[in-house]
Amino acid sequence: MIAAGLLLFAAAALVNVLPGRRAPYAVPYLLGAAGSGCLATVGAVALGRPGHAPRLDLGDTLGFGAAALRVDALSGLFWLLTFAVAVAAGLTAAGWASARRPGRGPAAYHALVLASVAVVESADNVFLFVMAWEGITLGFYLLTAAGHRRIGPAVATFGFGKVSGAALLLGLLTGTARTGDFSLAGLAELPAGAARSATWALLVLAFAVKTGLAPVQVWLPRGYAAAPAGLRPVLAGVAVNAGFYGLWRTFALLGPPPAWLAVTLLLLAALTAFLGIAHAAVQARLERVIACSSIENAGLICTGYAVALVGALTGSERLTAAGLIAATLQTIAHAVAKTLLFAGAAALEADAGTGDLERLRGTARRLPWAAGGLAAGAVTLAGLPPTAGFVSEWFLLESLMQQFRYSAFPYGLALAVAGALIALTAGFASVTFVRIVGMVVLGPRDDRPARRAPCRADLGAAGRAGVLLLALGGLAAAALTPLQLRVIGAGLAPLVPREVSAGALVSPWVVQPVFAGFSSLSPSWLWVVMPVLCAGVLVLLVAASRGGALRVRRVPAWRSASGGVHGDDRYTPFGYANPTRRVLGAVLRTRTRAVPAGAAPPGSGEPPEPGPARPEPGPEGAGPVRTAATGGTLDYASDVVEIVEVYLYQPFYRPLRALVAAAKRLQCGRLDAYLTYMLIALVGALALVAALS
Repeated sequence: MIAAGLLLFAAAALVNVLPGRRAPYAVPYLLGAAGSGCLATVGAVALGRPGHAPRLDLGDTLGFGAAALRVDALSGLFWLLTFAVAVAAGLTAAGWASARRPGRGPAAYHALVLASVAVVESADNVFLFVMAWEGITLGFYLLTAAGHRRIGPAVATFGFGKVSGAALLLGLLTGTARTGDFSLAGLAELPAGAARSATWALLVLAFAVKTGLAPVQVWLPRGYAAAPAGLRPVLAGVAVNAGFYGLWRTFALLGPPPAWLAVTLLLLAALTAFLGIAHAAVQARLERVIACSSIENAGLICTGYAVALVGALTGSERLTAAGLIAATLQTIAHAVAKTLLFAGAAALEADAGTGDLERLRGTARRLPWAAGGLAAGAVTLAGLPPTAGFVSEWFLLESLMQQFRYSAFPYGLALAVAGALIALTAGFASVTFVRIVGMVVLGPRDDRPARRAPCRADLGAAGRAGVLLLALGGLAAAALTPLQLRVIGAGLAPLVPREVSAGALVSPWVVQPVFAGFSSLSPSWLWVVMPVLCAGVLVLLVAASRGGALRVRRVPAWRSASGGVHGDDRYTPFGYANPTRRVLGAVLRTRTRAVPAGAAPPGSGEPPEPGPARPEPGPEGAGPVRTAATGGTLDYASDVVEIVEVYLYQPFYRPLRALVAAAKRLQCGRLDAYLTYMLIALVGALALVAALS
């Protein structure tokens, strides 16, 4: 079954790139979905039969010892999660491709990413793992560069990917140099000390880059936004899980990390979540909102992971289990919701010809399937009951509240600070996604003319099937949370004993954050109680109004009791986000300035590329201001800044360019000079060895 899945990925790539008569545009993506289904089945088998780990032996083909794809319980959990979502993502991509008819290449890059993720999540050899990791980086680069003349986002994606690959290679070689074993399992024999700490830190850095953890997250919004719209679900909902798997596997192999690393990761993860949602709340383009919220989700997931690390350091298996369960639940919610959001956004962008939220108002009325997917994903990430996002955030906050049980001051303080940041993040997440649902899905139409695509852009038959699978799967995951916890407990067995993770179950329908008696929740009963309460309220409303609530009245729209207010002066996505932009001005470095009327470029909420400017009403809603000096009018424009990029990376841009220029001059020398340099270096090395011996 493993070989069948990988062969289907290869077939998808070949169908897309081989010369000759082309197959229908959807075929490569459907082949990818079929291959993903095979691998998801293997993952389910691995979880259902703990003593039997499916494997595909590769022999000594790499030249660094025996290698194989081995699907143990942890790999099975991630294969089931990753490739179940990949099935739906492949269907939505097939619907998108049928409508948009992309050229050669994207489907092959999509297959490359899927195959690389499969190998990363099952490789048992260090070099096989590294090669597959580089395959993900290459796939990301090819997707972000596909069809673009501006290669800036692709270069940033590739550059950070190479940093991730270098850190991964250094970390794994640091470990294998001590153990003398190129198998991943051999890292478990690494003795405590500087080498183990260095391996931990390097591997965390490698996986943090791919998942989008601050301060190495700046590539992610641009990279996701630059990828073909229909393939963004694969990047954000499927491929990113390889990074989370790497973190889980590192913990399983190396055990408790250095204390400083756990505390640092906890604080950075919580800060990442807050920064991600702060920027998502003010973005003016739909794809940027979703991409920035991916940074927030990475922060939430890594916060739960860091809580588990703190539990390992304090010797508390229950805290470790609570953190890992919360992080895994959040990973599931993120994968489902991000795939839904990007799939719906692709159809909306194709219909309107833009991702600008100002131009997407009311677009969803023409595309109910895309709108439904967008709304389901937004409500999930807003953490509203009874969705999977609500359950995962509840578990995360409950795990952070256990700080009172531990006397070590650094851990308690870090957990308290992280808890405050996560609570703040949850509040702004609701604001962010209410904006999407209220302004795009349920908002009024945008009356300005726009390029319209045919109505077939509403996902297509395959895309609708994918959205339906994701929406029903996400809702079922919330309704059947106890069953989901049993599956997660089986997958986390290499990290936490199953009897400990089973403490999250109070009864068949009630769950708790592992610590008995602290709190409890029944997501399953929410699905019974909430509809009953809503139905009861509706019955009371109809009875109290004597049926008047059922009559439709047509009256002019309410506009704050202000006469003469035109439709363009209603709340807009930009105006709705303005309070957030002001309140978080210190974090976003909000800048407001006056510009000539009509000169302010459309806002994108992006950091200086150039900065996203958007006209604002003048003082007290006066609109454009006429100047006495010129007789012209001025608009107010506002933009925000990515503080990590501006204050951490930009100061190094000029020295780095100078270094690159010097390196280029070195490359333009004569061949005999290069041979002389090599001879001098060789003689120097021999002299040094002779002196030391």
